[in-house]
Amino acid sequence: MPIHAFPPHTLDEEGTPLWINDLAADNPNHSLHVVRGLEPARALETLGAVPHLFRPCELPAGKPDEWTSLPAAALGIQPGDSGALLAGRVGAWTFVYDDSGSTTEESTPSLSAEGRTAATTMFSINADASLAYAVDGEQLAWINVDDLDLATDLPNMPAELRAAFVAAGTADLDHLESGAPDYSIGFRVICALAGLTCTLDDLRRVPLLVTAFG
Repeated sequence: MPIHAFPPHTLDEEGTPLWINDLAADNPNHSLHVVRGLEPARALETLGAVPHLFRPCELPAGKPDEWTSLPAAALGIQPGDSGALLAGRVGAWTFVYDDSGSTTEESTPSLSAEGRTAATTMFSINADASLAYAVDGEQLAWINVDDLDLATDLPNMPAELRAAFVAAGTADLDHLESGAPDYSIGFRVICALAGLTCTLDDLRRVPLLVTAFG
């Protein structure tokens, strides 16, 4: 499937949104949550972060080394000391980027409580990739990318999630058969779902919160 949702120069050669790459350390083990209709501070609290540790964030110009994410650099966290969560709101949707993958899909139903919609995607250093989607406190889909068959699975997805998969498309990679899901598909899907087809410079223009976590 072609990638419809993303403007030119917003994805890397493997189909990962560049703003995710710009935030992440090299060889990341990370997750991304999106939720419609919940403010960033409340989303962080729902994920288990401690409110008195939240601080407004201006992201540094760059990362100090390959092991440090941009949110961790903003906090002055040394590699291995702690993870970092970065949250912001773009339109109706809030995102929370977790540079250590300490927050998981188990939180997705809680983020979606009280009539909201939420989704989470994870990618591990061992190339485990998954995605969860929940509405009004109920998980409606959990997808292991290794087991994903778009031809048979798409028709059975909730309509909003199915549309996000169509918009996200598939990356044309040499090691994959044409149309097969790639390991970045989860990030593209929930970015398409939440309208986060943006750049890091776009995110620098919205209020951001950062906190140590884990």
